[in-house]
Amino acid sequence: MTLVLVEGASDERAVVTLAERLGHDLAGVDVVAMHGVTNLGRHLAAADPRRRTLGLYDVGAATYVTRVLARTGTDPAGFHGCDADLEDELIRAVGTDGVLRVIEAEGGLASFATLQKQPAHRARPVDAQLHRFLSSHSGHKLRYAGLLVRALDLDRVPAPLGGLIAAL
Repeated sequence: MTLVLVEGASDERAVVTLAERLGHDLAGVDVVAMHGVTNLGRHLAAADPRRRTLGLYDVGAATYVTRVLARTGTDPAGFHGCDADLEDELIRAVGTDGVLRVIEAEGGLASFATLQKQPAHRARPVDAQLHRFLSSHSGHKLRYAGLLVRALDLDRVPAPLGGLIAAL
């Protein structure tokens, strides 16, 4: 039995989708969205100590995660940090053109173009605009997480996500 702790529902969807794409049987694996990394301690305290515990987190929370893992006696080897977050990892892995194709297939290009025209985003690189787009509308992160993982060339799986799946 394995417990996989991830920050949010979009991370959960990405992990499950990639595991399925790679043919991993998730029987006996619980992927749990913690609804924020600050809930890590609570989830670890409630976890069955006989279960192997893995996790995925944003690299900005690395100090916090390291402290909580040490305090709870949890093996840090199973925890993987995304730079800066899973959306950034997926944008780099799928590539901006690939992400734009996914957005277009979902009918979201007009909305993305509107974001690009906003003064705060005009001069930003496209990958930064895509990151903002994915996190700016309610449900976008969740909606696009699985779609981006499906669009992902399996030779370009981001290291933190691939490391987590390999540990399953």
